[in-house]
Amino acid sequence: MVKSRSFSFSKVMLILGLLFLYLPMFVLIVYSFNASRLVSVWAGFSTHWYGELFRDEQILSAVWMSLRIAFYSASMAVCLGTLCAFVITRFKKMRGRTLLSSMITAPLVMPEVITGLSLLLLFVQMAQTIGWPVDRGMATIWIAHTTFCSAYVAVVVSARLQEVDRSIEEAAMDLGCTPLKTFFVITLPVIAPALVSGWLLAFTLSLDDLVIASFVSGPGATTLPMVVFSSVRMGVSPKINALATLIILAVSLIAFIAWYLMRRAERKRLQTPDA
Repeated sequence: MVKSRSFSFSKVMLILGLLFLYLPMFVLIVYSFNASRLVSVWAGFSTHWYGELFRDEQILSAVWMSLRIAFYSASMAVCLGTLCAFVITRFKKMRGRTLLSSMITAPLVMPEVITGLSLLLLFVQMAQTIGWPVDRGMATIWIAHTTFCSAYVAVVVSARLQEVDRSIEEAAMDLGCTPLKTFFVITLPVIAPALVSGWLLAFTLSLDDLVIASFVSGPGATTLPMVVFSSVRMGVSPKINALATLIILAVSLIAFIAWYLMRRAERKRLQTPDA
């Protein structure tokens, strides 16, 4: 009886937690099909606001800008974060390792306002010193997002690297593999799920960022969160509900595909020794 009550309580708490997380999203999806101009008043089913969304060039331009910045930032963050994680986990006797680890994890706890302001001052000083960047835009946002996304990737990848069996790498090098070839042939496939997770995390953080992008962007570069924030301050438009619904569906689809691929790769890895 105690076990059944405990299971029942855990199940109820799980359901309540899922409702707390996903019920607002479900309500938003429902109201994206609202015919009324008022987002809080239901006036019947309609797809009118989806048509209005696809005719809004400002929002579509901001979406394309945000997707490109998020893709480039996540890709560069995976490269830099993986290198940092490899140095931290494999070169434990290196001088300055503690300082490097602290500098990498600093963006995790640093307020975004301070990060954005410091990057803004850096870009202004660089423009005065070397003449670049002439205008703040996509490149400066990309650099800024790569800066703080690399810290998250480094944490994820380093956790996976610490679990890798070093004996397999040592056996590969004993058989004649160079350290570089060992990394690409042995280590990289093992940590591939962590790389995918880090890339998705960095992509999401870049796509969601508002504060840092507001500091380092210019008149010609406006990301999606900046457009949404400026439109919400003047009154929430039902187009925002439609946009949020499409983003939720896209993110859910990408997360499902990534989960399926990682699950299939993990299942294949577990079946390999038995073959």
